[in-house]
Amino acid sequence: MSLQLSEKTNEKLPATVNIVEVGPRDGLQNEKQPVDAEHKIALVHNLADAGVTYIETGAYVSPKWVPQMGTTTEVFAGITQQEHITYAALTPNLKGLEAALASGVKEVAIFGAASEAFSQKNINCSIEESFERFAPVVEKALAKGVKVRGYVSCVLGCPYEGDIDIQQVARVAKKLFDMGCYEISLGDTIGVGTPDKAKAMIAEVAKQVPVEKLAVHFHDTYGQALANIYAALQMGVNTVDSAVAGLGGCPYAKGASGNVATEDVVYMLNGLGIKSGIDLTKLAKAGWHISDTLNRAPSSKVSAALRAAQE
Repeated sequence: MSLQLSEKTNEKLPATVNIVEVGPRDGLQNEKQPVDAEHKIALVHNLADAGVTYIETGAYVSPKWVPQMGTTTEVFAGITQQEHITYAALTPNLKGLEAALASGVKEVAIFGAASEAFSQKNINCSIEESFERFAPVVEKALAKGVKVRGYVSCVLGCPYEGDIDIQQVARVAKKLFDMGCYEISLGDTIGVGTPDKAKAMIAEVAKQVPVEKLAVHFHDTYGQALANIYAALQMGVNTVDSAVAGLGGCPYAKGASGNVATEDVVYMLNGLGIKSGIDLTKLAKAGWHISDTLNRAPSSKVSAALRAAQE
């Protein structure tokens, strides 16, 4: 991985950063207002037009538990896929994977947790039981030539347990990596992390999983997401999950923002001279379109500033 030196800090930072756009899935699934397949398809196309090369497009989960994802099959059928773009889907079990394979999905994701309590509340099983559930999913996906990405939730805190042992985070990440996940996304699910804690966590995980195989997924509940991302970049991480317009609130903190906004991340990267391949103006317009559909303003400060400048 090529590195460049920041002129002001003399710190090593990646020359390029890969943005994993999670708005259409992780973002919209936490939005209360239903969004139909047509608007989701438009969002995916707008993101692709902005230069986003990895779009988490949907999830093959029970619509009873996650109503917003009930249109995923329709969305995958309706999008015009480009060869250089990854259109991924979340598949927590074999049934979900089989539905994804039937839709021609070429990359899927599974999600574990570093917190026992969160695992029980979120997917109704222990951490060890979740591994047993994921193993056949990964095995079958890889056998079909489908790549698998792994998520670890609650890496810096849990809404039920509080602080999380970073050695536990490393253990879960290694298990998913050894299982066959090509990349592990470390998620601060409730957004309580701060830069030094993020660095310590990444350093511990990197003892078990190569840092170039790690991604970060920071929520902005306490306004720390960009600072934590910058800290992760200093540690050698060069893949960042984010959601256009900051889609998706934090379900564990009433009224709080959830995913860090892609616009804010790209603006910061541009300022650091780090390439993402994303056109910020087109990205902001994609965010405005879906936000207008939801009848609310984007939670991205960069998006708000760009829109105000046009008025």
